[in-house]
Amino acid sequence: MTAAETSGPDWSDEGRSEQYHPLVNGLGRAAERGDTALVRRLLGGGAEVDAWVPGGRRALDLASCAGHAEVVRLLVEAGADPRLDAGPYGEATPLALAAMNGHTDVARALLDAGAPPGGPAGRMRYVPLVLAATSAERGNPRLVDLLLDRGADIEEEMRGRTALDWAARFGFPDTAERLLARGAALTERTLREERDGRARREGRRFTGRATPGTRRPDHEALRALLLAARDSRGTV
Repeated sequence: MTAAETSGPDWSDEGRSEQYHPLVNGLGRAAERGDTALVRRLLGGGAEVDAWVPGGRRALDLASCAGHAEVVRLLVEAGADPRLDAGPYGEATPLALAAMNGHTDVARALLDAGAPPGGPAGRMRYVPLVLAATSAERGNPRLVDLLLDRGADIEEEMRGRTALDWAARFGFPDTAERLLARGAALTERTLREERDGRARREGRRFTGRATPGTRRPDHEALRALLLAARDSRGTV
């Protein structure tokens, strides 16, 4: 057996820094890239799963944000704590980042590992259900269902608004419809949020500030949905 075969894997090229251990640097980079095989090798080589990596983040944080569900599963199986703060400034949690970016499979892996389904999460006091309802360009009804199935409070507020209020403000009829079907309370505030969001949208249209190439909020369909719900069951 050669010296190379007995010395173990060489991680020297993986994120070496004078301030951080090269194993940990490599784990952070591999997690962010979604390199499942390398993550497994680094963990087997002794990389500390919840150690800080350059940039002041952790491997689970980076994998959750990037949407690498299999890497997330490997990390939590190795002992990564899904309740630790995450994000560039420690403002969120891994689940909040997954919800914010619409990563349903990552969210499922974190919930399976014991991440709380509700908020407030991180220093910004995020509510994962609100983030799921407003993620991407239309919200994420599948992720909304997942969080509610795992115990999220459908009426939990973030900055004074429920998930339905936020979906109304953003002009997302698909998630609003799902939230209503799951029992979200329709209030006069919800209707007001839709009106305010539509007014803001119209203001951007007339001032030319709408972002080219993005999907438009569908306030017409949303308003029809909310008015039909009000007519059938009233507001609270």
